[in-house]
Amino acid sequence: MIHILKALLDLLFPKICNGCGGVLAAQEQVICTTCRHQVPLARFHTTRANTLQKIFYGRTAIQEATALLVFQKKGITQSLLHNLKYKKQEDISPFLGHWLGAELSEIAAYKSIDAVIGVPLHKDKQKVRGYNQVTGFGKAIAQALGVVYLEDVLVKISKTDSQVFKTRGKRIQDNQEFTLINKVKIANKHILLVDDIVTTGATLENCATQLQQAENIKISIATMAISL
Repeated sequence: MIHILKALLDLLFPKICNGCGGVLAAQEQVICTTCRHQVPLARFHTTRANTLQKIFYGRTAIQEATALLVFQKKGITQSLLHNLKYKKQEDISPFLGHWLGAELSEIAAYKSIDAVIGVPLHKDKQKVRGYNQVTGFGKAIAQALGVVYLEDVLVKISKTDSQVFKTRGKRIQDNQEFTLINKVKIANKHILLVDDIVTTGATLENCATQLQQAENIKISIATMAISL
């Protein structure tokens, strides 16, 4: 009976691919097999040409840096992130986290990670959205690496506009957008800081600046996507 009801629900309310909008097959999750093979990959953890790490040169000390996907306008990655942030498709977040986490768990440089921290949302924005789109991603990576996911270390204390068009000086002033509330908890640890997409790197830089108040801390970065 349960199988009949499930089949009926799948017929009436089919699961849709978050990449192309087509109907998912029974064994597919979040995106169809075709989209998974077509989505542009960044995967800087597999190459020496690390575009993401270069973003932070001379700005903040970063140990490792990687992104899973490349963001392209009107592409599969844009569709995934749009559905995650604005269409309540929260399952996209852990899906991408498990994907990236499985790869990072096989790489020596990421085996020294002690904890994962996600870029926080302001409490008002999170209340409206219902969730932080980065949390599932970070928790899935933490699980793959066998470490903890910390949500009581970094908080966002002010609502700010996009940093993309701000000057370097203005971005530095905006460091107080985030604040560190538990630096003892991350002292002497290697932290993996995660976010959804990196463009200028300003948000991650601001978060890293706050985390670096902790004693003897190392910071690496992982994002769902990068806008090149």
